[in-house]
Amino acid sequence: MSSNGSVVPRVTTRTLQKMRDNDDPITMLTAYDYPMARLLDQAGVDVLLVGDSMGMVVQGHDTTLPVTMDQMIYHAEMVGRATDRAMVVVDLPFPEGQIGIERSIEAGVRVLKDTRCHAVKLEGGAEQADRIAAMVTAGIPVMAHVGLRPQNIHVDGGYRLQRDTDRLVADARAAEQAGAFAVLIECVPSSVAAAITDAVKVPTIGIGAGSAVSGQVLVTHDILGLTTGYTPKFTRNFAEIGKAIGQAAADYVAQVKSGGFPSKSESFS
Repeated sequence: MSSNGSVVPRVTTRTLQKMRDNDDPITMLTAYDYPMARLLDQAGVDVLLVGDSMGMVVQGHDTTLPVTMDQMIYHAEMVGRATDRAMVVVDLPFPEGQIGIERSIEAGVRVLKDTRCHAVKLEGGAEQADRIAAMVTAGIPVMAHVGLRPQNIHVDGGYRLQRDTDRLVADARAAEQAGAFAVLIECVPSSVAAAITDAVKVPTIGIGAGSAVSGQVLVTHDILGLTTGYTPKFTRNFAEIGKAIGQAAADYVAQVKSGGFPSKSESFS
């Protein structure tokens, strides 16, 4: 529902395909809770990703690997309830997308049945084609994820730029042929992302992949200045909310300590 009470059409897989076909850039941001998802939805973000990145930006882990399926469902349920327009995609956390196709289908079914979310994201390309096809056959929309794969960090030996154009193009094509409605491309040279986008007809969403893609995704905490420590080269601060929160908390502490809060007008008589 829009601010004037009119019904807002929901973004769907068809919407995204039409945006790709019309060269209308797709916007995507992460969301992990109701208030943030509500704000992002009302701001006009096309797709919200309930990412397993929560393991790092919300839970304080060094990787995404500790995040569980139950945690994903908990956060996805909040985000799903907050949105009227945005499509909501939920990451399959490690190892739900790695061990047993039936397990992946069951995880995807949980997302669709237990939350108001609309699709899942699955890391991998050609080696995941059978899994993607089985999930799509079961009625679960799948966004593929190629390039840097955070769940593969220990195999890859860290977070590194992915440059193998032939392999990455093959991954994206295999995912598309298996039925993926979009492909997320992470941390590759711009030329590689352009080659992938040219090779497939479905939307491509880039993160650290340059501008020759169908759309962009970033971690919301990064663009708001809420991330502590390292921030990737490919992100941009659009606000310094972290500093504002810190200052507000410091002002509150000072006012309570000095007796300035609460005042008579902020108290009941």
